[in-house]
Amino acid sequence: MAAPEERDLTQEQTEKLLQFQDLTGIESMDQCRHTLEQHNWNIEAAVQDRLNEQEGVPSVFNPPPSRPLQVNTADHRIYSYVVSRPQPRGLLGWGYYLIMLPFRLTYYTILDIFRFALRFIRPDPRSRVTDPVGDIVSFMHSFEEKYGRAHPVFYQGTYSQALNDAKRELRFLLVYLHGDDHQDSDEFCRNTLCAPEVISLINTRMLFWACSTNKPEGYRVSQALRENTYPFLAMIMLKDRRMTVVGRLEGLIQPDDLINQLTFIMDANQTYLVSERLEREERNQTQVLRQQQDEAYLASLRADQEKERKKREERERKRRKEEEVQQQKLAEERRRQNLQEEKERKLECLPPEPSPDDPESVKIIFKLPNDSRVERRFHFSQSLTVIHDFLFSLKESPEKFQIEANFPRRVLPCIPSEEWPNPPTLQEAGLSHTEVLFVQDLTDE
Repeated sequence: MAAPEERDLTQEQTEKLLQFQDLTGIESMDQCRHTLEQHNWNIEAAVQDRLNEQEGVPSVFNPPPSRPLQVNTADHRIYSYVVSRPQPRGLLGWGYYLIMLPFRLTYYTILDIFRFALRFIRPDPRSRVTDPVGDIVSFMHSFEEKYGRAHPVFYQGTYSQALNDAKRELRFLLVYLHGDDHQDSDEFCRNTLCAPEVISLINTRMLFWACSTNKPEGYRVSQALRENTYPFLAMIMLKDRRMTVVGRLEGLIQPDDLINQLTFIMDANQTYLVSERLEREERNQTQVLRQQQDEAYLASLRADQEKERKKREERERKRRKEEEVQQQKLAEERRRQNLQEEKERKLECLPPEPSPDDPESVKIIFKLPNDSRVERRFHFSQSLTVIHDFLFSLKESPEKFQIEANFPRRVLPCIPSEEWPNPPTLQEAGLSHTEVLFVQDLTDE
């Protein structure tokens, strides 16, 4: 089960975290994550920085010290095959060997002393890797110039990239460290490594990575694999979830013998790759199943969220509608209240009704839209507006109306307008002492 601090990682970051742990051998998952975060999750840069630390080169981020091995070389089950140089034969051979032995000892002793002293004067330029891919390409060009183009297919990438691809593809990785100054390197490359049967085996069964130990990238790998002599070959594979050295071949080995040794190592460890393939397939199936379950859960969650959203929208719509209805009711209530107040105000402002004996009075009978009749007297000198205000103050009258006369048929200008800014009096309107007027409802117009 993932640690709490790893739960927020994406799937790609989790895979990089596991790959980085396999390639570096760092046991602390927190330290692996911290290192990758410092390198912006660039696994290549992170592994390069860890390998630089192994050579004593300080990290640009100064992380805490950790185990520097990029592959597991502590397995006691590693198959090791060392080819010793042939012993001198005969009296002449032993004589030559004994004569040359002091010169060899003196030469190599002086050479070692010189190299040791040179380290104090000038640091080994191979200790800092600045262009690992350039080191690989440079070695490939020099190899082809010297031995031709008939050779195993070189992996055109860094050592850490080769480890990562071998792990991802579940293939064997054969590492060759070339010692330029060793006396057996030339014969091995020319007669063994470039043999057609060796080329065919390597190209069809494994990845092949090679570099010279005179190059910073090759020197760094040699410090990790700790070869004893040259030519040196190491077989690496994914074993027990870690990239592990499962075979070491050292010394001048012949083509047939190399084929037999490589085949033996692969056959002895093939079960680990088969087991890892089955486990990986099971993990992939589990991951696919989990992903399908997650997608189904998310689809169900989205459906529930959509239902809840629609419910919220429906509740909100109902709430707004209820608010609108309530506001309309309140507005209608206020309108009616204002209308009633206006009717009362108009009623209060009406002049007194003239007496029937008043010769200047007019008796008007109003026929309302509901077929009811209302009768009242007005004075000839009063404005038609008084008639309108009287009708407006009645509860039976509509809110908006006009007053019509029949003989002749006309609409009385009771309200000020452009044509009649000041409504005429009853006398000016031509009304007689007794009139019947009709109230026309205009509320819906």
